[in-house]
Amino acid sequence: MRVSIITVSCNSEGEIQRTIDSVLQQNESGIEYWIIDGKSNDKTVKIAETYRWRMEKAGIDYHIISEPDEGIYDAMNKGIRLSGGDIIGILNCGDWYEPETIKTVKNVFETECCGVMFGNIRIYRTDGGSFVKKARIRKFQTSRDWNHPTMFVRAELYKKYPFLNKGIHDDYAFYLRMRRLPIKIVVVDKVLADFKMGGVSNRKSFQAARMRIKDRYRYCYRANGYSRWYLLECVAIEVVKFLIG
Repeated sequence: MRVSIITVSCNSEGEIQRTIDSVLQQNESGIEYWIIDGKSNDKTVKIAETYRWRMEKAGIDYHIISEPDEGIYDAMNKGIRLSGGDIIGILNCGDWYEPETIKTVKNVFETECCGVMFGNIRIYRTDGGSFVKKARIRKFQTSRDWNHPTMFVRAELYKKYPFLNKGIHDDYAFYLRMRRLPIKIVVVDKVLADFKMGGVSNRKSFQAARMRIKDRYRYCYRANGYSRWYLLECVAIEVVKFLIG
């Protein structure tokens, strides 16, 4: 089983090294790694290039593309189209995998024959503290139970249902689309990735929160047939982010 990992970057010289290191430390065969860069004008690409010989030594098929794109989800779609693995994981620049993540992923897909899997994530607050956000599947759907950096998907699903590039929560919208399909989704009660708060999805301002609420409600829930009552869930998510961020 071959696993493709995609990292999208743009002017991320201070974060990309931690992300690449976590892929290099997987100690698993059959890994393909794509860096899809949005034509950075800092040292992002230069830093990524320094890993070529170590990736070759580790047996990782390593690719770097740096060119203009139309945003993060357009770049992710590009990586998905280019990838040649059976399974695809998307690791955002600045996030990182746990040492045995890919080993766990291979075991799950081989034993469960699933279409999608995801697990727990450790989130680091801006004050230095951290907590584990659990992965679950419940009747009441909420993004509090889902963690994109830990999600791995059969390549044919990602290629058939690309990101729609309609908002900043398009990754969650994709997961909701998967929930509507007759495929098996597996949750692993194990930390697979780590994430630091402080990005666009956690920016503290009334205007940013309002945009995220509107985006999540319109393009995630309503677009996938969920009730208007989910507007309350969107508001609740932003309140929680404000309190713990």
